[in-house]
Amino acid sequence: MTRLSITLILLLSFLGLSAVYAEDPYHYFTWHVSYGTISPLGKPQKAIMINKEFPGPVINCSSNNNIVVNVFNDLDEPLLFTWNGIQHRKNSWMDGMPGTNCPIQPGKNWTYHWQAKDQIGTYFYFPSTGMQKAAGGFGPMRVHSRDLIPVPYFPAAEEFDVLIHDWYFESHKEIQKTLDAGRLLTRPDGVLINGKSGNEDNVKPMFNVEAGKTYIFRVCNVGLKASLNFRMQSHKMKLVEMEGSHTVQNTYDSIDVHVGQCFTVMVEADQEESDYYIVASTRFLKEVERATAILRYKGSKGKPSSSVLPGAPVGWEWSLNQWRSFRWNLTASAARPNPQGSYHYGQINITRTIKLVNSRIMVDGKARYALNGISHTDPTTPVKLAEYFNASTKVFEYNLLSDEPPKGVKAGKIAPSVVSAEFRTFIEIVFENPEKSLQVYHLDGYSFFPAGMGPGKWTPASRKTYNNLDTVSRHTVQVYQNSWTAILLTFDNAGMWNLRSAAWDRHYLGQQLYISVVSPARSLRDEYNMPEISMRCGKVVGLPQPPSYAPA
Repeated sequence: MTRLSITLILLLSFLGLSAVYAEDPYHYFTWHVSYGTISPLGKPQKAIMINKEFPGPVINCSSNNNIVVNVFNDLDEPLLFTWNGIQHRKNSWMDGMPGTNCPIQPGKNWTYHWQAKDQIGTYFYFPSTGMQKAAGGFGPMRVHSRDLIPVPYFPAAEEFDVLIHDWYFESHKEIQKTLDAGRLLTRPDGVLINGKSGNEDNVKPMFNVEAGKTYIFRVCNVGLKASLNFRMQSHKMKLVEMEGSHTVQNTYDSIDVHVGQCFTVMVEADQEESDYYIVASTRFLKEVERATAILRYKGSKGKPSSSVLPGAPVGWEWSLNQWRSFRWNLTASAARPNPQGSYHYGQINITRTIKLVNSRIMVDGKARYALNGISHTDPTTPVKLAEYFNASTKVFEYNLLSDEPPKGVKAGKIAPSVVSAEFRTFIEIVFENPEKSLQVYHLDGYSFFPAGMGPGKWTPASRKTYNNLDTVSRHTVQVYQNSWTAILLTFDNAGMWNLRSAAWDRHYLGQQLYISVVSPARSLRDEYNMPEISMRCGKVVGLPQPPSYAPA
């Protein structure tokens, strides 16, 4: 055998081994985050843009892909990005919340590296520092199933990202000053679809389709606080996925999308070749704001008719009934290792119940929001770093917030709110909303089961009304006025995770907390070490690196 033949055999063997042991694919992004001027409601405003785009660029990947985003902060203020719905298994270091990461300072850059581990679905990212979300900086994320895992619907001709949200004339800094002064955020000035109101001069079609084909629309409410109803003129929407879970494929005329939530729908282009309106309008507000976009058929022969513009439903009971119609597709394969139907959450014993009651409180004459009387504030040292470096006693106190809301206490306390949860325990969290406005909650790092909703106050007897079979596993859930919502989940993802009001003004003023999930084994099987590239700030600057977690 010649030396060349041996070399070729060795090379082919190496390539074969590489194919077997290759890492999951990488996708690299470079983002320059800066201010820019836009006029979505006819008035020039300062917005936060990514690579001069508003909304920001799409992250398009498949399950288990590695995402590397190098963020250059060209703003005049600190910056963080969070990845709404991405679970960051064992890796809260990349969650991008003020409790997990030091902010990227002006003129600096930092690189996020995370994996869409065992996930599929429609998500979005946004800036999590202060009230920057009010100025933009958000964008869509698509996580597709790997080729080996089938999805329960036929491929679409094309996919469209649809970011709907409320919008304010005031800049994010002006809104922040208003909130800091103890005044509350009022109703929005308008609604946008992908950064447009539909009232602009020379409105162009936003979505182009061809008769006889089927399309996917990935819809997310990326706004500050308003619930929105989404609908398409003369077209039905088949729901196929929400927040990482395949659903029973019911058909809807319109869907309520509460802030922070995402849906994937399939739409057949089965109408005459014309233009049609897509509408997003506010819900539960006295004065309705709406935005429109144009869906155009190839060969369109006419403009959309505003005389038959589809209307929105009325009342919150309609929305509650729609939520009850959402069901998990138990026959579909999923991105995670086990099929969805194999996880019988309704048969697991609950080890702990945490009841959280939201409230508006006054502290030093200024309005704040709280959970069980504790209004969270972010310390200068992220609570995750303080815990990791064994410096938590200098930064925060665990479990100031009790599992039961205090009785008859109207005063509140401003402090970092960190609740400890035992690793791999199955916990019930009950959100009780005594206010007249709808609430929405999101949990980082997890997908949970919203098992029940109902009016009034929750009691243990409320469990008899739970859906213990096929409620949709998701990351964001609403709590209707003077009502309760109960969620179930296993805390099996070690890290520090933000549980928050998705209404960003309430989040900013304290309606949030962090859940610390620590693996007693301190094993790399359960959580990664802090990456060497991680930024340090506050009281951990200069401290020696803690010992590594034990090998898995």
